[in-house]
Amino acid sequence: MPDPQVDKEDELAGTEQPFVAHLMELRDRLIYCIYGIAAAIIALSIWPGPNGLIDFIARPIRAHMPPDAKLIAVGVFSPFFVPLKVLLMVAVLLVLPWLMYQIWAFIAPGLYSHEKKFALPLIIFGSLLAYGGIAFVQFFVLDRMFAFIQGFTPSSVAATPDIASYVEAILGLYLAFGLAFQVPIVVMLLVRFEMITVEKLREFRGYFVVLAFIIAAVITPPDVVSQLALAVPMVFLYELGIWGAKIFVKHSKAPEESGEAATK
Repeated sequence: MPDPQVDKEDELAGTEQPFVAHLMELRDRLIYCIYGIAAAIIALSIWPGPNGLIDFIARPIRAHMPPDAKLIAVGVFSPFFVPLKVLLMVAVLLVLPWLMYQIWAFIAPGLYSHEKKFALPLIIFGSLLAYGGIAFVQFFVLDRMFAFIQGFTPSSVAATPDIASYVEAILGLYLAFGLAFQVPIVVMLLVRFEMITVEKLREFRGYFVVLAFIIAAVITPPDVVSQLALAVPMVFLYELGIWGAKIFVKHSKAPEESGEAATK
């Protein structure tokens, strides 16, 4: 009976590359990433344009401002740099799957065949989760968060936020929710690499609920709406990760691992 360890070593035998070749491959992948971002910037500059992007991301807060009120630009260079910052941010988000693919293509030669099968689906699933988190912020969280905040604004105060601080705030929320929505990916990888079991994750469920609310309180603005909007989805995504881990582990085992499980 062949030794599984020998088969595993033979699978990657002869695939080693010199260090310089790895650097050249990394350079090429970075160039491809830059090309993708540049193409997205050009496309977004044509339509809807930097001003159109600013108008889109400003909709949630402007819906809760007086009809004729506008966001203001306090900094001297804010009218120039803020639209460029938003343009770059949206371009990166637009080509996120392409960027993730370049990362996968760089590390793929060092993966076994069974690892390659689940790496690409995880990248796609992770990108979709990130998009879901950002969309959740834009279309649900911001509207309710600003409605809550504006409700505390005295009638004698004109709420006209600075566009630079507004963009910085929502960028932080995009990043926070995009990362928080990766909970299922983290859970599945922890189980797949046998760092924890599904049973332990179930036992940890109650502690994770507390942890989710602590994380939400730390990384979101100090309002109850955004904190609940982050903590509650994290709890549901944790449950999704537990459910997905069982399926993921079953279909991502190495051939020798599946053979051993069948003989037990």
